[in-house]
Amino acid sequence: MFTNSTILITGGTGSWGIELTDQLLPFNPKKIIILSRNEDKQVTLRRSLDDSRIHFFLGDIRDREALNHACQQVDYVFHLAALKHVTVCEENPLEAFKTNVLGTYNVIEASIANKVKKVIYVSTDKAADPANTYGMTKALGEKLIIHANNTSSTTRFMCLRGGNVLGSSGSVVPLFIKQLQEDNQILITDKAMTRYFVTPQYAIKTLLQAAELGNGGEIFVMKMDACKILDLAEVLIEYYQKKDVSLIEIGARRGEKIHEALIAENERPLASIFNNNLILISNTGSNNEQAIPDVLLDTNNIIMTKEEIKQMLIEGNFLS
Repeated sequence: MFTNSTILITGGTGSWGIELTDQLLPFNPKKIIILSRNEDKQVTLRRSLDDSRIHFFLGDIRDREALNHACQQVDYVFHLAALKHVTVCEENPLEAFKTNVLGTYNVIEASIANKVKKVIYVSTDKAADPANTYGMTKALGEKLIIHANNTSSTTRFMCLRGGNVLGSSGSVVPLFIKQLQEDNQILITDKAMTRYFVTPQYAIKTLLQAAELGNGGEIFVMKMDACKILDLAEVLIEYYQKKDVSLIEIGARRGEKIHEALIAENERPLASIFNNNLILISNTGSNNEQAIPDVLLDTNNIIMTKEEIKQMLIEGNFLS
C-alpha cells in the first residue's frame, strides 16, 4: 500500500509522528512529508533522520492554503496534529476548536481537492462520551471525517481511536521518572484514577493496520489495556529502588475523568470485533456476536497487574 507512495503526516514531529515515520520507511515510500508548526522540533528531527525520502513542511493545519500546498501529489494523509492537553483545551476552548475542528476540516478540504486516496484521523478515548473540551473537539473531528467519507467520491476517510501512548506529549511516565529522580516524590491527581496505555510501537503498528484494512467510513478502536495510575507510580518507585517516596494526591484537574472509556455505552450496539487489534464501530451495527472486552467500556473494569505494567514499560523501552 505505501510502497512508492507519498505520505503526509500532520503533527509529524510529535511522538506518534516520529514512530509512524520509523515504521513507514521499511515500506519504501517515495516521500514522507512531515508537517508541523514547531520549527525547533523540525530542526531536531531533521538532524536525527538522515533519509532523502523525508521532507519537512513548516505549517499549521489552521492555514488552508498551506495545507493545500502540502497535500499536492500526496497519496495518504495521517492526521495527527491537534491540541491534546485536557487542561490547556479547557482554558483555551476557542483555540482547541480552531485547531481540532477547523484544522480537521481544512485537512478534509485539502485532501479532497488534491485527490488523496486515504485520510486516517487519529482520535482519542476522550472522544467517547466526552466530558471536556478536548474530547468534544475530537468527537466533532470524528463526525467531520465520517461525513467527509459519505460525501467524497474520490478520497476515503477513516478514524482510529486510542488511549494514552507511553512517552507521548504529556505522558505521565517521563514526568513521574523526573519527579522521582529530582524530588523523590510523585504527584498524582487521584489515587483511584485509571487510564489506557500502550507502547508507541503497538500504537503505530495498529494505526498502519487500520489504514491498510479500512475501506472508508470506519471508526476503528484500538484494543488497549488499562492500569491504575497509582500502580504505575509504584512500579517506577520499585524499579528505581527509591525509598521514602512521597505520593502526593493533588486532585483531578478541570475536565478530567477518574475513569475513561474507548467505546461509549451508546456505541456498544454498533461495535464488533474486527481482528485481534481492532474494534469496529459501524453505523450499520454489530456484525458478530463476540463480546467487546469490558475494559474498552470502562478502564476500571479490568486492571493490569504491576508485573504487566512493568513488562509494558520494558517493551516500550522505558525500563531496561
